[in-house]
Amino acid sequence: MSCYEIEALRLGLMTVLGVGDDSARDHAEKELEGHLEGPIQGLAEADSLAEIERHLDAALVDLEEEVASMDSDDPEYDYTRGRLLAVRDAERAVQRLSAQGESIVDGLGDAHDTLHETFPVEE
Repeated sequence: MSCYEIEALRLGLMTVLGVGDDSARDHAEKELEGHLEGPIQGLAEADSLAEIERHLDAALVDLEEEVASMDSDDPEYDYTRGRLLAVRDAERAVQRLSAQGESIVDGLGDAHDTLHETFPVEE
C-alpha cells in the first residue's frame, strides 16, 4: 500500500520550491510507477502552488469517494481513512505555504513603498 497523493505532492513541491533532492525524487517516482493519472499526475507534474492546490483538491475528492464506497470491514478501510486524514493535513500545509508566500510578497511591496517614502526620488 502506498499513499500516492503524498508522494505526488512531494514531487510537485520539490519542483515548485526548487528542492534538488535526487534520492527523494527517485523514491517518489518509483512509488508512483503505474499510478500517474488524473490528480496524482497533476500533483506530480505541478509547476505552481496554484496547480498543486487545484490537483490536491481533486485528489481529496477522489479519496473521499473511495472511502465512502468502502465497506468498514474491508482490511484496507482504516489505512484508506488514514490516507484521507494525511492528505487533508497536507492540504492545510499547502494552504499555509501559499498564505506565507503571499505575505512575503506583500511585505516586500511594503518595504519598497517605505523605501521610496523615506528616500523620495525626484524625476
